Amino acid sequence: MLRKLVHLTWPVLIAQLALMANSVIDTVMAGRLSAVDLAAVGIGASIYITVFVSVMGVLLALTPTVAHLYGAGRHSEIGEELRQSAWLSLLLAAIVIALLRHPQPFLTLSQLNPVMEAKVRAYLDALSWGVLPALFFRIFYGFSTGIGKPRPVMVLNLIAVALKVPLNTLFMFGAWGLPGLGGPGCAVATTLTATLTCVLAWSWCGRIEEYRCYGIFARFSPPSPARLLGLLKLGLPIGATFFVDVTAFTFMALFIARLGPVISAAHQIAANLAALCFMLPMALGNAASVLAAQALGAGQPQQARRAGWTGIGGGVCMAALTCLILAWAAADIAGLYTRDEEVRLVASTLITYIAFYHFFDAMQGVAVNLLRSYKKTTLPMVVFALALWGVGLGGGYLLALTDTLVSPMGARGFWLAGAIAMALAGGMMTAFFQHESRRALRR
Repeated sequence: MLRKLVHLTWPVLIAQLALMANSVIDTVMAGRLSAVDLAAVGIGASIYITVFVSVMGVLLALTPTVAHLYGAGRHSEIGEELRQSAWLSLLLAAIVIALLRHPQPFLTLSQLNPVMEAKVRAYLDALSWGVLPALFFRIFYGFSTGIGKPRPVMVLNLIAVALKVPLNTLFMFGAWGLPGLGGPGCAVATTLTATLTCVLAWSWCGRIEEYRCYGIFARFSPPSPARLLGLLKLGLPIGATFFVDVTAFTFMALFIARLGPVISAAHQIAANLAALCFMLPMALGNAASVLAAQALGAGQPQQARRAGWTGIGGGVCMAALTCLILAWAAADIAGLYTRDEEVRLVASTLITYIAFYHFFDAMQGVAVNLLRSYKKTTLPMVVFALALWGVGLGGGYLLALTDTLVSPMGARGFWLAGAIAMALAGGMMTAFFQHESRRALRR
């Protein structure tokens, strides 16, 4: 089982790291412009992630659906699920584009100065053009991962990240007669790479012989209410879970923006690093979930349980190592992101909090993916709402910006409350997986 898990994990990890590298590149290159550009990119990215990831989470229902069908040998039904997911993507894209073009509710919370608000609006407007290609690519991701072939996604994400630096340089700093757009220029580059990877993914899929058995392009399918409702029943709680997750951190970023560009920029570095560290447990959880779902589809619950505990154990061990590295090298890591000494000092302090936060984030990241393989998505949504909104965001606000509990801790208060929230979520998700995997054995 460990060999199978590693075989699936490493392409998913590289694909996720390549995807995350785009955000790291944006953060580092914006940091070379100014603290205002770095903060604007951070705030804009937080708003975008809140909206896009929440609706994209609905499409994550495709991965366990495909994996169950694959494990059961019902390959010909997979193509129909993909076509119905495409219809669903059109609706989701319309929602995201509307929110990105009209972000005033988010901007009101952060109380930005006019210069920064203009940059954030330009950033979001540029990203809105890449929403539909990005969602169509997520369908390809769910399909490839569900059938246990994540390497094409890895290759395409590597192509995208290879283009990111030259495209960022072109649009952020200007070249060949094009004016530099500053921070918003990285959003233009992101839209172009999203469109390219979408076109390459489906062009490649249509040409490969071994994909013919799935009937992806066999016929045109109008919207099927029954199949769409099936995807929504599984996917809406996943999307709501992502919404809870990302809004907690988006509102954290917006509240921290009140403390000024330096603190906001330092928080952006810490948040970016936390997301980067999460890529390994996310990849492990994704791989373990696929193996578990395929085993469940094949009527092998014992194999599914074994895949789950192997993933959780691996995730916790790697998280412990990551925590030690973060705590030991906090100042050096912050220096990689920015040359601004004031921002670097604040960021290095926040990174020590990330070390505690990450351990529990890794635990819940693997467990929540495993629960999706059992098609259990509602309880994780409830747990996340209580933990992240209640303890993380609510408790963080009290610790960071008020003197209700202690003297105001600033950004550190949000990260301390976030670590406590993740500890609650991680423990409850793991316990629920234990319960569900045992129950599957008794059926």
